[in-house]
Amino acid sequence: MNMHATTHDELHAEIADKFDTDAMAQESTLLNPRFYTTDFDELDRIDVTPVRAEWDKLIGQMKADPNKGHFKKTEAWDKVDWDNMEPKLKREFIDFLVSSCTAEFSGCVLYKEMKRRGKNPDICELFNYMARDEARHAGFINDALREAGVAVNLGFLTKAKKYTYFRPKFIYYATYLSEKIGYARYITIYRHLEANPDQRFHPIFKWFKEWCNDEFSHGEAFALLMRTDPKLTTSFANKLWIRFFLTAVYSTMYVRDHARPAFHEALGVDIDWYDQEVFRKTSEIAKQVFPMELDIDHPRWMPNLKRMERAFRKMEAAEKQGGLGGQLAKLTAGASAALAFASLYTIPVKKSTPPASVRLEPAY
Repeated sequence: MNMHATTHDELHAEIADKFDTDAMAQESTLLNPRFYTTDFDELDRIDVTPVRAEWDKLIGQMKADPNKGHFKKTEAWDKVDWDNMEPKLKREFIDFLVSSCTAEFSGCVLYKEMKRRGKNPDICELFNYMARDEARHAGFINDALREAGVAVNLGFLTKAKKYTYFRPKFIYYATYLSEKIGYARYITIYRHLEANPDQRFHPIFKWFKEWCNDEFSHGEAFALLMRTDPKLTTSFANKLWIRFFLTAVYSTMYVRDHARPAFHEALGVDIDWYDQEVFRKTSEIAKQVFPMELDIDHPRWMPNLKRMERAFRKMEAAEKQGGLGGQLAKLTAGASAALAFASLYTIPVKKSTPPASVRLEPAY
């Protein structure tokens, strides 16, 4: 008998010591999910009359709540062997779960605040349903983290996390893309693991299909909100902003995914292929409302994503180095990242004309 064998509880305590998930969730960096606040009075003044028919249909679907019983562990939830998970994979997978939980919960916080402050019945009803969905998603991910003894304290996070103010139109662009890219990410992983079930190293991936349909419908809501004011997608200045958010969201995803090589290797996914596939799906979907898409096959696209990824790695190393040398190295790497972003941003876009009817249904 091994007198030094650790108990399951001791192992969870050991994991918790190594993974301060509350601190991970609180981090405010360019790559981490943020909490947002906005001009709630402006949101409250939205008139959905121009999209009423499509709006009522979407709200009806959300009210029916097709995923009401979905986010619960069933017999399909296999036992997770956290004890013997490869350490690098464990670290990256916990980082993935914490990041996903924080992103879902940030949506819940924003939507609940709008519901609390608003008087517009259309907008309040929408945000109530979206807050409900995001709370379920965050809670379900947190259950998975709880099994490893590293659940995020979501109540504490609400008070401790820094909030970023975004004008409503920026909330539309950023959240629309976040929801649609979330759909594209989840369905791409789900379809891959459907074809390769031996690479499903955790049961949470089995829940991704219905889950990503929530993300899709949330994106539909923001597409309709943008359609209530044509200037949001047609004015010259706003077209530049849309281009900025597309470039920022895609490049952030690329850098973040490349920080998790063991996670993607365990899934049997090449990161460059996966990211391009997600960008392609998201770009195709976003033509429903945006008058352009990024040219992700342009010769400058991939080299500058790689350049940005290298620059962020150097910035992280410089942060750890500290001192004057670290500060100088961080400034140099930051300048390199900014130049890479500028090169990506100035790639000529592919122009398109959004269809008369904005609504889409999940097709992947």
